[in-house]
Amino acid sequence: MTRIYHLSYPKANSEQPIICQLVKHYDVEFNILKAEILPQRDGYVILELKGLQEKISAALDYLRSLGVKAERIAGRVHHDEKKCFQCGACTGICPVGALHIQKPELSVVFEPEKCTACGLCVTGCPVRAMAVSFDPATEESYVTA
Repeated sequence: MTRIYHLSYPKANSEQPIICQLVKHYDVEFNILKAEILPQRDGYVILELKGLQEKISAALDYLRSLGVKAERIAGRVHHDEKKCFQCGACTGICPVGALHIQKPELSVVFEPEKCTACGLCVTGCPVRAMAVSFDPATEESYVTA
């Protein structure tokens, strides 16, 4: 599972190596997409987390215990069937397999439940049939059974 989060740091933790603990103790991979953390100031990080759902949940609990506010950035990708001419360019660059070619029809199939909203398909589509939008939401609103 891969998810993107906005982390808000209180100035008390701005000089601590908190993110490295996610790998070390929780077996969660991270990718820092954007950050602004300055000494003795509140800061933020846009972070992509990858790992098992229970490990990501434990890592988020750890961050919250340190006073770090974690909000999930829910990305939504839209596949415009009318614009798409089934070239398949998006399928070769989708890192999670949310886009693939259906055989024998040779049509592009989009599975939004697999999508991490990385946006690679948006830039790879020659006719702009893919679009992404981001809405901040708390992790609790995305818990699934």
